[in-house]
Amino acid sequence: MTSPVSPSDHVSPRAALPAAQYAASRHAAWLGAAAIITDEVGRVLLVHPTYREDDSWLLPGGVVEPGEHPHVTCRREITEELGLDLPLSAVLAVHSFSPHHPDLQPATACPGEIRFVFDGGTLTPDQVETIRLPREELSEYAFLETRDAVQRLRPVDGQIMLAAYRARLGNTATAHLADGRHILDVPALDRHDVHVRYRPLWDSPLNRGPVPRQLPVQQAWAWCFVPDGRVVLVAEPGPRGALPMLPGGTVETTDATPEDTLRREAAEEAQLTLADPVRLGWVLDETGKVYGGVGPNARLRLTARVTAIGPGAVDPATGHPFARLLATPAQAAALLGWGPPGTRQSQLAAETARERWGLPTARSATIEEIPAEGMRLS
Repeated sequence: MTSPVSPSDHVSPRAALPAAQYAASRHAAWLGAAAIITDEVGRVLLVHPTYREDDSWLLPGGVVEPGEHPHVTCRREITEELGLDLPLSAVLAVHSFSPHHPDLQPATACPGEIRFVFDGGTLTPDQVETIRLPREELSEYAFLETRDAVQRLRPVDGQIMLAAYRARLGNTATAHLADGRHILDVPALDRHDVHVRYRPLWDSPLNRGPVPRQLPVQQAWAWCFVPDGRVVLVAEPGPRGALPMLPGGTVETTDATPEDTLRREAAEEAQLTLADPVRLGWVLDETGKVYGGVGPNARLRLTARVTAIGPGAVDPATGHPFARLLATPAQAAALLGWGPPGTRQSQLAAETARERWGLPTARSATIEEIPAEGMRLS
């Protein structure tokens, strides 16, 4: 049996190019390396270079030197730019930038660029305090929500940042991009343009006892668990992207209890049927500004079992369908932008689901979209 051959196997040695000519014929491109680094509430770290005429910002990183590997470059640049020595845990994105892209500055003789984007992890407040910039190169740094970060980056850099950060949040494979666009399947977070929004209210503690009688309950949201231990998130589309939320909403006068609010809102937003809602606690909203300035009120947090997921439908309150996502509790906390208090609450919800309903703890999974036709739950 003969072995398969490729056309190149039939090229005679006399037809081969001289080594120098062959080397010159190979495709050439710049190499770059950058990192996604966040603070504890999920805001992305950007730096402001002094040398860019368009005043745009950058992810920490830089140019790969001759003979240097991209991951070495990234760690070196983080040390030089921020004064930090950070481990890199994953390659989040690989991006191919063409030499004729419109974001390339005029008169820049760029043969194209391959950029690697690594996961630089999450900084503690103490680490943030130690950041030191080389002032001749960088004038300032900032931790920004992704919707604000894309406004400071060049468009293609914003696309790269979002794809890389969403790969980290969604636990998906390395994003492969060409001129800012996915060349393989588009993950759910990118497909729905999902962003993380920091919510300062979540610096408030979760009160575990009953809600005081004098404090009205204005809101009921829940960690809604499917049988495999993941939870449902809904993402409301908007002009600046979709923001993820737990199912639930504002308590209406027609709702007899906050639990009724939860069941109604979960059905309207995500077509969920819920059972056994359990109160985890409540968060104090001191002003009630979002509810028209009603004054101090409680925002109730619950957990519940999902017994059925119906076909997607238009939400009657907004007039459009919500994206429906499945994520681990930890992934959900990160997407919600609640910081350490949200992480603790997600752990409490998972413990409650395990102890009360015997559900497994979902520790590692890819964020997935619930099909439009719904799901059968075992």
